[in-house]
Amino acid sequence: MRDSVRRILAVVLRYLYLHKRSLPRTFEIILWPVMELLVWGFVSVYIQSISQDSLSRIIVFLINAMIFWDILYRSQQGVSISIIEDIWTQNIVNVLVSPLKLWEWLLGTFIYSILKITAITAILSLIAAGLYHFHLIDRMGFYFIPLVASLLLFGWALGIFASSLVIRWGHAAEALIWGVPFLIQPVSAIFYPLAILPKWLQIISRCLPSTYIFEGMRSVLATGQMPKEYLWIAFGLNAVYFALASLFFKWMYESARMSGRLGRLGMD
Repeated sequence: MRDSVRRILAVVLRYLYLHKRSLPRTFEIILWPVMELLVWGFVSVYIQSISQDSLSRIIVFLINAMIFWDILYRSQQGVSISIIEDIWTQNIVNVLVSPLKLWEWLLGTFIYSILKITAITAILSLIAAGLYHFHLIDRMGFYFIPLVASLLLFGWALGIFASSLVIRWGHAAEALIWGVPFLIQPVSAIFYPLAILPKWLQIISRCLPSTYIFEGMRSVLATGQMPKEYLWIAFGLNAVYFALASLFFKWMYESARMSGRLGRLGMD
């Protein structure tokens, strides 16, 4: 019995030591529950602040927000998962020795993510129309195209950034592939207006293009129009984040390639 206890404790210590060597593992224990509490806590505050007559409008907002959120999430996943699969399958070596340029590799993941998002959005739109009588294209009109384009750009920037972290830290950072979008979710005003956030969080929120996209979405659903500056600010911020993420990716990629770490990623 005593030997069994010692062996069990050894297993527990083994997993605890993993956290000592991997900051992302420790980070995610606290981070994800906190993120969920923030998001749904603010949703609750938003619902409590509205009148009974406005509940039907809130349902429309939430359905559209869920579809738009999925577009943002899938665009990020389309990039980062495509790259990480090359690492998981050890295909990264073939990429290194091929004539494939870095921008060609990324552009291929962008096109792949567009194809996935088109299929997923079509399915979600049909389900929303059939079950909830919510017609996405009719509701959003012309604004659907620029808003979705802006979501794609931001999702790609997040995907490039997440892939850079994996190239730098390997398997220890793989959890961030799924987690990066959820880091910005509570401050992106996705399921509730910007005004619901505390003043200090609003400052952070205004630095994200996703905030202007979702605020614009609610404006279109409520009035049929949206302030044009929302689109310009969103695209401007997207350009900045996309450029920074691309430079960071190139830096991490070249650093890992020169040190030989890139070719060993799938073997660690």
